[in-house]
Amino acid sequence: MYTLTYESKAIKGLSSADIEAILETAINFNKDNGLTGCLIFYKRKFIQILEGEKEKVQALFENIKQDSRHTGVYLLSEGETEERNFPNWGMVYYPIDDNELNKNEYEQFKRNLLLLADLSVHSNKTAILFWKRMKVLITMPPDTR
Repeated sequence: MYTLTYESKAIKGLSSADIEAILETAINFNKDNGLTGCLIFYKRKFIQILEGEKEKVQALFENIKQDSRHTGVYLLSEGETEERNFPNWGMVYYPIDDNELNKNEYEQFKRNLLLLADLSVHSNKTAILFWKRMKVLITMPPDTR
């Protein structure tokens, strides 16, 4: 089993429909290829962890790097792992525009995501780094881009 995590920044103008298309494509592709992981999109940033056969994970990452919907793709960590940390594909996406942001919803979203990070099994350095980067992102001030 192989795992890889990266982060990137969404291009300006990326819409909710674009994010939903990314999610739909990812779910179908990953299911067909035995890949699992978690994709978090928040404050115009993506953080993703992928798990599966090494060749498939690396091939997908090469495709991800070429995707024009984001820039600054940065590999955080990769390596072998004994088991999957994410047995099912998941994505965290907060679809509310910052201009319409309900403070209570925002705070609840942050608490839920931080709780998920604390309760998740961290069985390898790639998963540890994924959750650490997520915590940094989620605790940034609301106006930080």
